[in-house]
Amino acid sequence: MKRRYLGVIPALMLTASMALAQGQPVAGVGNRDSARFDGINAATDVRVDQKLDAQIPLERVFRDEAGQVAPLGKFFGKRPVLMVMPFYKCTGTCVAMLNGVSDLVRDPALRFKIGQDFDVVTISINPKETADLAAAKKRAYMSEVGVPGAEQGWHFLTGEEADIKAVADAAGYKYKYNVVNDQYAHGSAIWLITPKGKISRYFFGVGYPAKDLRLGLTEAGQGHIGTIADQWLLYCYHYDPQKGKYGLAIFRLMQVLGTATVLLLGTFIVTSLRKEKAAGRKSK
Repeated sequence: MKRRYLGVIPALMLTASMALAQGQPVAGVGNRDSARFDGINAATDVRVDQKLDAQIPLERVFRDEAGQVAPLGKFFGKRPVLMVMPFYKCTGTCVAMLNGVSDLVRDPALRFKIGQDFDVVTISINPKETADLAAAKKRAYMSEVGVPGAEQGWHFLTGEEADIKAVADAAGYKYKYNVVNDQYAHGSAIWLITPKGKISRYFFGVGYPAKDLRLGLTEAGQGHIGTIADQWLLYCYHYDPQKGKYGLAIFRLMQVLGTATVLLLGTFIVTSLRKEKAAGRKSK
């Protein structure tokens, strides 16, 4: 199916020039004409300040794509949540972010299933956008994703400005409205949230590697999802908040390898002693 990349390239050109780090301007402006954001300081107005372990205000009320009003907590409680905050009429970076999430959901390397192991919550940062627009956006992505359970696991929400800002502020997500062209300057990031609404991890940019998200979901799931192998893999990898990625933790890996070596050596010694004893009995 033809991807919706109209207007993405100019935004990604801006993306390349901005730092993807905590306390730094974060790449991406949701607008084709990114040079016309008059009066917006990208260093202060458009950024993501990581607030790991911060509580998302689950009592804030939103409207889902069916027009039903409910507190944000309705979409939490069972599974970890991947959250993204674009706006639906954006033709720039928002499209790339949502496409990145769509690609992730379909990636077999992720191993986890949307609607079963995790959910996705998309909140428009534009309070003028309606449930009808959210529904149209959901239909477009559901037809593209084609994964069983996606319709129940991916929610497209709209809300009032105060509620949207409360969630964005809790996540350290700063964006700015531009009255010149009725668009928003905003960063490119998604975050993982525990079932209880605590921010677990941030991932920057518009492409999200399945390996990193698998580790992040395992961590955000707090032991409720993922295999024993996933838990061990998580132990050997360390999350770097500055890069928003997981990297191999050499010291931990050495610990694991050292423990494995001791166990193997111990098993070898015990087996050898038993064989010697058995051989001694036979020789008598």
